Amino acid sequence: MDYKYLSELLFPDVTMTEEELEAKYPPRQLPDGAKVTRFAPSPTGFVHFGGLFPTLVGERLAHQSGGVFYLRIEDTDARREVEGAAGALVKTLSHYGINFDEGATADGERGDYGPYKQSKRADIYHVYAKRLVAEGRAYPVFSTDEELSELLTADKKAELKSVNWEEDGQARREAMLARRNFTIEDVERELSAGHKFALFAIAEGDGTRKRRVNDLVRGDLELPENDEDVVLLKSDGIPTYHFAHVVDDHLMRTTHVVRGEEWLPSLPKHLQLFSYMGWKAPKYIHISQIMRQDADGSKKKLSKRDMGANLDDYSRLGYCPRAVIEYVMTLLNSNYEEWRAQNPDRDYTEFPFNVKKMSSSGCLFDMKKLDDVAKNVVSRMTADEVYAQFRVWAESYAPEFAPLLGNADYARAIISIGRGGKKPRKDYGTWVELYNYMKPFYDGTFATEDEYPDTVDRSDIKKALSMFLETYDKNDDAGTWFEKIKAICAPLGYCADMKEYRTAPDAYRGSVADVSMMIRVAVTGRLNSPDLYTVMQILGAERSTARVRDMINRL
Repeated sequence: MDYKYLSELLFPDVTMTEEELEAKYPPRQLPDGAKVTRFAPSPTGFVHFGGLFPTLVGERLAHQSGGVFYLRIEDTDARREVEGAAGALVKTLSHYGINFDEGATADGERGDYGPYKQSKRADIYHVYAKRLVAEGRAYPVFSTDEELSELLTADKKAELKSVNWEEDGQARREAMLARRNFTIEDVERELSAGHKFALFAIAEGDGTRKRRVNDLVRGDLELPENDEDVVLLKSDGIPTYHFAHVVDDHLMRTTHVVRGEEWLPSLPKHLQLFSYMGWKAPKYIHISQIMRQDADGSKKKLSKRDMGANLDDYSRLGYCPRAVIEYVMTLLNSNYEEWRAQNPDRDYTEFPFNVKKMSSSGCLFDMKKLDDVAKNVVSRMTADEVYAQFRVWAESYAPEFAPLLGNADYARAIISIGRGGKKPRKDYGTWVELYNYMKPFYDGTFATEDEYPDTVDRSDIKKALSMFLETYDKNDDAGTWFEKIKAICAPLGYCADMKEYRTAPDAYRGSVADVSMMIRVAVTGRLNSPDLYTVMQILGAERSTARVRDMINRL
């Protein structure tokens, strides 16, 4: 068969040459060892938590090596595309501090290797498709739209599982070989009739043999050689993922491909296409699945319906972006937590990320661990940083509380309690928790949420609160203030010395801790609060004493 003539029949309008494309997309001028990575999602919905893993890996590999990290939108399946999803994706990742050097950035497309949307690169793919036909490595299949759809669906299912030819593969193999059996006259007749065609690459592998492939996380692997013809172009001329990513990764000069482990079975296909094109394949990193643990202890893949799967959930729940990123880092590299403990004030970007430290088994999503990380992250932030982020969150998710934050000095004073030093307080890790933490400081949100324990005599509480008001002076320092509280104890039969109380608790009605609790509930409405003296200093004498009097009247 005259394959050159066949290529002209199939692609008569392709005049661009490979030489022109190579000149348009030359090798990048980067330092030795610099990596070029990409995030290449389909715009089909929200950003999944699992998508943050490969994104962060790609970003770290590129930026800590002085390389390039770009965003490519793989929008070749128009039926699945969600309007506005691509823009939302860029906005969400930017919220988490992940920014791209090139591609479909928040400021529009930027870079010399675009277009960065595959739907705008059809002419490029056709140049290489025509070459494969001319070399006898690819062939057309003419069918009705329904038959082509059925064919492509079968191929997609086959690539996700190992085909057993003895059971169900023989019929597929016979169909595949039959597809290759055509003449030039058949093609001319189909084209004259206006029929569309899909394009397949001929597989030269033997499925009974193994091919050694390398993954930077999993090491050397043995996978079956590809003996399935690969779909290159669909009947609308749009490429499949297999073909498009090979062409794009070559022309965009990608050095490392980071993607989910579900693509491992397709790796022989992709390496075969790189070989057909005569291009050096990038290095591959297949990320393990994110798992969740059920109540019965079993582990399952984190699905899009699970809590925490949607990155937008974290904004609503009030996790600051840095906390989410820090948590992901603990999952990506096993030594990150040790490094963080030794470097509490350094930015996570200074951590020497290493793909060899990544787990080849599934990472376990743990909300409690995320909460711990979040408290550590927030405790290291300045009051100004906390205030700024919290106010933005409140405007979206607590609009009734947001106006109260207009008095920035007052809000910062609350946030500053216990902040700084070697052991800062860790009262909250999310803005939801901070919202609850701050409510007692504002009259509009103050409420008595905790009742006094039943073991405490109500007459004792009333007497203690009345005695406290008699001696309270807003100008007292913390030491004097506490001495006055201790002075309340003896007349009520309470012990002012905790050490003495612990040695003989039955000799007293209670301790100074109980007296402090009585005042705390009156002033804050809670059994637990930050340092009570500091709280009262922020509230001011008028508001503090008014709350104590109100409690006396209610007892």
